[in-house]
Amino acid sequence: MEMLKKAQKMLEKHPLCNHCLGRQFALLGYGLGNQKRGEALKLLLTMRGHQLALSGKKAGFSLLKTVATNGSFDMAAEILKRMRKRVGKEWECYLCQGRFKHLEELVDSALEKLKAYEYTTFLVGVELPTDMEEREDEFKAEFEVRHGESMRNEFSRDIGKTISEITKKAAEYKKPDVVVLLNPFTGQVALQANPLYVEGRYRKLIRGIPQSKWVCRKCRGKGCPRCNWTGKMYPESVEEIIAGPTLEKTEGEDISFHAAGREDVDARMLGPGRPFIVEIKKPKRRYIDLQDLAHTINKQAQGKVEVLNLRFASKDDVRKLKKAEASDKVYKATVEFDRNVSDEELETVEKTFTNAVVHQQTPLRVLHRRADLVREKYIYEAKIKRLTPNRVEMRIRCQGGLYIKELITGDEGRTDPCVAKIVNAEAMPLELDVLNVVMRGS
Repeated sequence: MEMLKKAQKMLEKHPLCNHCLGRQFALLGYGLGNQKRGEALKLLLTMRGHQLALSGKKAGFSLLKTVATNGSFDMAAEILKRMRKRVGKEWECYLCQGRFKHLEELVDSALEKLKAYEYTTFLVGVELPTDMEEREDEFKAEFEVRHGESMRNEFSRDIGKTISEITKKAAEYKKPDVVVLLNPFTGQVALQANPLYVEGRYRKLIRGIPQSKWVCRKCRGKGCPRCNWTGKMYPESVEEIIAGPTLEKTEGEDISFHAAGREDVDARMLGPGRPFIVEIKKPKRRYIDLQDLAHTINKQAQGKVEVLNLRFASKDDVRKLKKAEASDKVYKATVEFDRNVSDEELETVEKTFTNAVVHQQTPLRVLHRRADLVREKYIYEAKIKRLTPNRVEMRIRCQGGLYIKELITGDEGRTDPCVAKIVNAEAMPLELDVLNVVMRGS
């Protein structure tokens, strides 16, 4: 009876719809919606009022009038009419202002917008006016509500349940494909399509292409004579080559390109390729054929870039990929000396760079974008093959983050030891290739 007394006090003070009255007792009972819960409370109060009224007690008529007007309960109004008592005006719900009557309209609007998207899972997010939330908080404090839930939760659950029943899609709270954002008080409905992730490996088969788009430093992408009014330092990049067909097939708005490190513009990426993940933002199409996507990318790349082993990924995979930027790398460099070098000198280079620690201060060529620090990098093995009396091919397996060009030249003493210092001759890297990015466990 304590619950009924509290419900009666609420209705005596404020007009409440079935949803908003039932919501104050949402944690009581099982398998019952707040609308039914509120209706049941009003029914019991109506029966109580009818009982008292039949006994001739004024409190009974007063209770019936409260439930009929502030509760908008038809049965209570009908009883008063039959007893020839005046029925007052029904009032709009104090908490939701009648917005629960418009759930169907919100659902229809959400379904119309969802038609443009492919998705397996969804989530409903609700935005409420601040004054409405504050009003509900004050109401709960006034009546010491201990078994209720928030209006936001009820809107989200009821709308989500209806959408799920109609679309046969599952509601997902952690990683939904699409989030339906709505405001029941303004009627606004918007969709937020969460990113789609595709991972694989890429091979860069020619030199002169950067991994990501290089915005012109002079004009900051606006276009100027230096960049031939393109806004870019290079006409294309690995990122752009992969992004074009990917955005076309997913109908996404943009992509973010994530990779396990990067190679220099003038270096090739060979072997099994470099691991990468493309994060497609706001995709409308999610059910894409990745083999077809790879074929399209490779065909349009015209032998410059090739993607391999595409598969769907997740945000967690991006975090793992970022951690793998320091994975071991295998390089091949063609080195030319300013004089002929002996076999003994080359053997000394091999021995020096096998199981060795190199101290490398940030190279001068990247000092404008990296902190000037001295870093220790480990070289596992170095193998040298002579090509001409003054030219060799070096293969190096090392810790990620080692700058190979500076390992060869010494970079004005900023890398120690270096090839040039060991043979006491100028050494110049003519060509550089990345042969493998060795992920952990590879």
